[in-house]
Amino acid sequence: MNRPTASALERRIVAAAEAALAGSKSVSMIDVLTGLGWLPGRRVDEWRQGRIADLEEALSVRPDKLTTALETLREWAERQGLRPSETAYVAAARDRRPLRFTSDGDEAVEREFRTHWLSPDLTEARRERLIERQNRAPDLMVVLPLKDWSCAVCHGTGDLMILEDDQPTCLTCADMDHLVFLPSGDAALTRRAKKASTLSAVVVRFNRRRKRYDRQGLLVEEPALELAEEQCLADEDVRARRRERDRERRADEDLEFQARMAGEIRRMFPGCPADRAEAIARHAGTRGSGRVGRSAAGRALDEGAIRAAVVASIRHEDTGYDTLLMSGVARMTARERIRADVDAVLERWQG
Repeated sequence: MNRPTASALERRIVAAAEAALAGSKSVSMIDVLTGLGWLPGRRVDEWRQGRIADLEEALSVRPDKLTTALETLREWAERQGLRPSETAYVAAARDRRPLRFTSDGDEAVEREFRTHWLSPDLTEARRERLIERQNRAPDLMVVLPLKDWSCAVCHGTGDLMILEDDQPTCLTCADMDHLVFLPSGDAALTRRAKKASTLSAVVVRFNRRRKRYDRQGLLVEEPALELAEEQCLADEDVRARRRERDRERRADEDLEFQARMAGEIRRMFPGCPADRAEAIARHAGTRGSGRVGRSAAGRALDEGAIRAAVVASIRHEDTGYDTLLMSGVARMTARERIRADVDAVLERWQG
């Protein structure tokens, strides 16, 4: 029996699916919805960031048309001999929570959205690589805000924020203020720095004209950046880049205050190596950083503030804390897990 003639809507759905398949050898329901113009790209970004409860909330289409799109894509993909592969969708947030597509969470519809249809022309190796890439957890995302904002934890502000539990959080409260910014532009340097960094995050800013989030760079650990620079640049280029970074850092340093702070660290923790005490004081006491060393208690060299700066350093440098954060463990849970390790270093330094 002949198949009924496709409607104009079905032809549009198939055209969107064919365009996505031609570009990436794979097509999903999200590809079709964005291709049809029913789902703006910026709303997908917000959903991936965990800022929207479900993707259905962002759709500008009637439920009956969405049902037609789901059925048409599946039938077309099966006729073309495409191979289905379910993909895990998790938020680009610390908790890595599963993302929901529909408001009622209907499992059959959720599965339709999770399914990616892969080209039968792919070799087994390429198919496995594509599936692995599609199931890879998204990068943590840090936003460069366009408007004034305040941290939900400390009520301060800053140049960058990350969403935690759907609340804007400054990098100090999120335990990410030890990361350094690597601007976009050098793909090899970015790739190597990210690979070497235990904890990293993509920095984005909303482009009002294009109505989307544009990537600005990457936050990585400074040792990882230095290693990547050594791998990518000639020796003289490395020295020039480091001299520039050192110059910028010195402009923000209060050397006299940091020296007094390092001395106080050594008094309270005589077992702490001198160069480590200086590094802690330099990090915590950087002018304009908002870190504990620049608080009123820190400037007064209060013992509680000094201890907080030392604990923060141990947490990042001497434990698996950053690895736990990157794997999606909640901040307070991660702190509890590494508490014994922190206490052991404190006891040794106080000894």
